[in-house]
This record gives sequence, structure tokens and C-alpha cells, in this order.
Amino acid sequence: MPDRVLVAYGTKNGSTAQIAEAVAEVLRKDGLDAEALPAGSVTAVEPYDAVVVGGGLYAGRWHKDARRFVRRHRRSLAGRPLWFFSSGPLDASASERDIPPVPGVRRAMTELDVIGHATFGGRLEEGAKGRMARMIVRSGRGGDFRDFTAVQAWADRVGQELTAAGRR
Repeated sequence: MPDRVLVAYGTKNGSTAQIAEAVAEVLRKDGLDAEALPAGSVTAVEPYDAVVVGGGLYAGRWHKDARRFVRRHRRSLAGRPLWFFSSGPLDASASERDIPPVPGVRRAMTELDVIGHATFGGRLEEGAKGRMARMIVRSGRGGDFRDFTAVQAWADRVGQELTAAGRR
């Protein structure tokens, strides 16, 4: 059974980090040794048996740290069970329907044989970094659209797949 799971994430304002922490917490409840780390701080994936990578969406692209993580560790990721998640829609759409990965994430999924992907709502609130983010908040289109029940259910499916793979 894969025991050690890395949940690496790229985030600008902390919303994706909180989702990654929630994913790692569920995986730990499923009996796995999971830790969530900023993607930019991970130097090696070899110590992990499986990896989950998450990125906040900005202008139709994953956060640069998530993109760089996947490029930098491409060879090591290819040999491990791998899942992706995205966060970012600033409305209820992610809770209402399955949102496909953005093109760059979809390409990486195909190249690395990613097992699954989910898109979760994002959060953008007062104090957000970046000129565009502040404009969105000022216009009244910000808020917290994350659905942690959906995050936990998805993470539990990942955990079940990993523990089931260990029983084969």
C-alpha cells in the first residue's frame, strides 16, 4: 500500500493551501501518511509513494509554483499514483457541475497519466494580493466559494483508491 502521500500546492492568497491541508487531513484519516507542502518548497518526490498536486487558477492557468513543480519533477511523478486539483472559480459553478481542467493542466494529465482531477471553488476576499484580485474584490465579485464537503469527498475517494491498491 502506498503509505506516504505528498499534497503539493501552488497558491497566491492561501485558499488553495487550505484545500490542500484538508485533502491531507482526509488522507491521514484514511490511514495514510500525508503532508501538504507548498510546491515551491519540495525538493524531491522520491520519498513519497503517491502525489496530489493542486493549483489555484489565475487567468486560465495554474499557479506558477504548481506548473513548475510538475515540470521539475516530471520523471519522478510519472512513476507514481498521481492526482491533480484546481481551485478558483469565484462562483458556485464548481459545486453545481464538474469543471474540466484548463488546457495546460489537461496536457500534463495526459503526459503523466494522472488518475483524476477535480476543480473546486476558490476564495478571494479583502486583503487579496495582486492588482486584479483587488479589483475583483472591490467590484463585489469576491467571496469564498470553496465547498469543503466536496473537497473531503474527493480526497476520501483518492484515499480509498490508494488503500485499495495496496490490498491487491
